[in-house]
Amino acid sequence: MEILNRLRNLDAYPKINEDFYHRTLSGSLITIVSSVVMLFLFLWEIRMYLYSATETKLIVDNSRGEILRINFDVTFPSLPCSLLSVDTMDISGERHYDIRHDIVKIRMDHLGNVIESKQDGVGAPKIERPLQRHGGRLDHNESYCGSCYGAEVSDDDCCNSCEEVRAAYQKKGWALTNPDLIDQCKREGFIGKIKEEEGEGCNINGFLEVSRVAGNFHFAPGKSFHGSYSFLQDLLGIQTDNYNISHTINKLSFGKEFPGVVNPLDGVKWIHKTTSGMYQYFIKVVPTIYTDIRGHKIHSNQFSVTEHFRDADVYPKPPPGVYFIYDFSPIKVIFTEENASLLHLFTNACAIIGGVFTVAGMIDAFVYHGHRAIKKKMELGKHT
Repeated sequence: MEILNRLRNLDAYPKINEDFYHRTLSGSLITIVSSVVMLFLFLWEIRMYLYSATETKLIVDNSRGEILRINFDVTFPSLPCSLLSVDTMDISGERHYDIRHDIVKIRMDHLGNVIESKQDGVGAPKIERPLQRHGGRLDHNESYCGSCYGAEVSDDDCCNSCEEVRAAYQKKGWALTNPDLIDQCKREGFIGKIKEEEGEGCNINGFLEVSRVAGNFHFAPGKSFHGSYSFLQDLLGIQTDNYNISHTINKLSFGKEFPGVVNPLDGVKWIHKTTSGMYQYFIKVVPTIYTDIRGHKIHSNQFSVTEHFRDADVYPKPPPGVYFIYDFSPIKVIFTEENASLLHLFTNACAIIGGVFTVAGMIDAFVYHGHRAIKKKMELGKHT
């Protein structure tokens, strides 16, 4: 019995006879409010437990030799699809011109309504008897060898399409300024197609796969070609240099989508107010790895951007177009989804209950003693 009595003395929760309790209206109101607060905080804690949190970590990016996928969807309301081309280049010297694979061009009228959607460039049925290199028309049972119009490297060279003529001119560093005189271009409806699309706009969308080094890709009016280690424009001699490069970037991303990613150029619109020029976006690509709660990793990228417009009135005159110049950050960001443990939930629940009850008790005691003090003063005033 003595041991039990000693244990009873350790009771941190002594019981008070109910006859000594004094219940008040203020105490009941504080109890209701504190119960609502506890319930709200507890439900919030349950929500935080059920939904994963994302931990962020920064490391030095040491990845090499990877391929970067660029997804884009851009609308040019004042440039026809027949004149719009996509080109890429990087600091390693790799260059691609007038890219057509994995790209869709959608013809649009001045109101933004779709006219036609196709994956290839300009093309039309060819006439039956094309012009031969020697000047005569193609006869039956005769193999076709079209003229390159002075751009032949050897006597055996043939240019059997408008594109091959343009490529031959490109190798010479010449501009194709007279396509209406090129038999291949006339047969393919090249000039007629451009004139037919005059006043139209174009939506161009798709993706590019480039080496993971600094470089640029751009959308330019006219077929781009390379000469003297710089991008020039083959303006075709059909329109003036006053190209309206107003554009809306519906979508631009580097790599796969992942939860929470923000692409700052999505929905960006720019209206061209001068005669012509070059609009440049300078992009810093940040390599990113996102690991979800199941351990599945998504290798992607985020990016930041600044922009600049170069007017065509300056010298040297910049080629018209919209240029995206990108470089890579040396820092890689790693996002990892994590769930809080059940022990963490239990600890927070106990802290909520204990904390709210303690604060509520302090408030109740302050209100109760204040009310008693006021009541005593009123009783003393009556006696005096």
